[in-house]
Amino acid sequence: MSSKTKIVVLRMKEIIYTAIFAGLAILLIALCFIMFRHGNDNGSEKEETRQTAYVPGIYSASLSLGSEQVNVEVTVDADQIRAVALVPLSEAVATMYPLMQPTMEGLAEQIVNTQSTENLTYPDSSRYTSMALLKAVDTALEKARQ
Repeated sequence: MSSKTKIVVLRMKEIIYTAIFAGLAILLIALCFIMFRHGNDNGSEKEETRQTAYVPGIYSASLSLGSEQVNVEVTVDADQIRAVALVPLSEAVATMYPLMQPTMEGLAEQIVNTQSTENLTYPDSSRYTSMALLKAVDTALEKARQ
């Protein structure tokens, strides 16, 4: 009798643990693949959605300068920003805040050219004025997206 029969005894607990760890490994690999895949499809779709999400019209956001109020108006079409301007810019505001109008003109040109308020350049001397104006423009653009 030379049969070499082997009996393998598996415990149910070991099988369950192995199945759980194998499932977690597959899940981890799938998540890594989804998170780290290279594809500009999603980014360009989001960019297109953001650019075409405007409701055409003129939208404004108020900017408080001391006791004066200045409105930043943004004119948009369905797919692009047409113009950005300060309204009304009284002589009192122009005199008290001389950087306001030139800074807005520079920013408006960049915003219309790039169709975005991100990565704009402005001089250090008008940094805070530019940031206040950009915040107001972003507020007006948020109104245009709704």
